Amino acid sequence: MLKDRIMGLDIGDKTIGVSVSDLLGITAQGITTIKRKSKKQDVEELKKIIDEYDVKKIVSGLPINMNGSFGPRAQKVQNLCEFISMETGLEVDFWDERLSTMEVENMLIQGDVSRKKRKKVIDKLSAVIILQGYMDSHN
Repeated sequence: MLKDRIMGLDIGDKTIGVSVSDLLGITAQGITTIKRKSKKQDVEELKKIIDEYDVKKIVSGLPINMNGSFGPRAQKVQNLCEFISMETGLEVDFWDERLSTMEVENMLIQGDVSRKKRKKVIDKLSAVIILQGYMDSHN
């Protein structure tokens, strides 16, 4: 049974990690890391991926503080996601990403990946962890 594809985002100040679900809605796969330029240009990059993978929904990591409160980073992410939703017409859900980057960092360190290489893939892999967590909780 084929499912609608979901895009996962790990939104940072400098980059956006992007993942997409497989056609069965079982696994999340890392697609790319977008270097941030402007809200408009960032969304144009996302639209290309949305079209290429026929994405029907977006899930963004939400950087909630460890105490559960919403700080300036969470507000920035919510604001960008509102813009993404308006520009794409797609619903954007949020997933608590508090430990996703740390989880990816630990996996890469255990895999003996150099610091330089970790920097290149961490956002994309964080997007995978975010989307996979979301899908696992909804399946």
